[in-house]
Amino acid sequence: MKKLLLAAVLAAPLAASADGGWAGSGELGFAASRGNSKSENLNAKINFSKEDDVWKDNFYLTALRAKGNSTSIQTIDGVPTAVTRYDYTANRYEAGASAGYKFDERSYIVGALRYENDDFSPFNYQAVLSLGYGYTAIKNERTELSFEIGPGYKRFEPILTRETESDIVGRGLIGFKHRFNENTGFENTLLVEAGADNTFYQNDAGLVVNMNKTLALKLGYQVRHNSEVSPGTKKTDQLMTTNLVYNF
Repeated sequence: MKKLLLAAVLAAPLAASADGGWAGSGELGFAASRGNSKSENLNAKINFSKEDDVWKDNFYLTALRAKGNSTSIQTIDGVPTAVTRYDYTANRYEAGASAGYKFDERSYIVGALRYENDDFSPFNYQAVLSLGYGYTAIKNERTELSFEIGPGYKRFEPILTRETESDIVGRGLIGFKHRFNENTGFENTLLVEAGADNTFYQNDAGLVVNMNKTLALKLGYQVRHNSEVSPGTKKTDQLMTTNLVYNF
């Protein structure tokens, strides 16, 4: 099931790209430390979008991987000893695609698919397929604000049971973009997937500063929240990034 969902997400932009007209961007952030402590952090994102008089389509793929030293006290031969391990502290990838058919300049119907695999979340994977209504409230040269809402079908695997479950969810999305000037812009996306077993929301905020037409720097802040988690697992994760962005 997971492989079929992921394959569908990855195939969506490839099938549509035959028409041309796609624009995209790639983000990359990396940091490493050596010496008294050792760590490596990598986050990456690729995004494609296309909009014309009839279609409003999007595809993205993200990855987050981090490794670092962790020290614990263990008893070895009856002696408390500090043991240091170098292991993963984050390992997550996510893919999503949406296709919107426009009724007019503002209204559209949208089908969306999202899949994520996170080794440090309450779920081994989550996959959501939805169909909804979208409305573009504001769209001009500087500002864009759009809303999407509709029902969806969710498949997920909790870490505790490791058994695949399903749920009917309500999906909501708010997208906002604003350009302060030619070189600086702000963007924010709020995604909500609310079901009987769990409510998931993710908010991505980013400040983008262009260096030229191709390269930019982006300061990002992400918050992810699950209402139902296993014991010992926090409900909220936060991620702050500084990435180099390449537009193409």
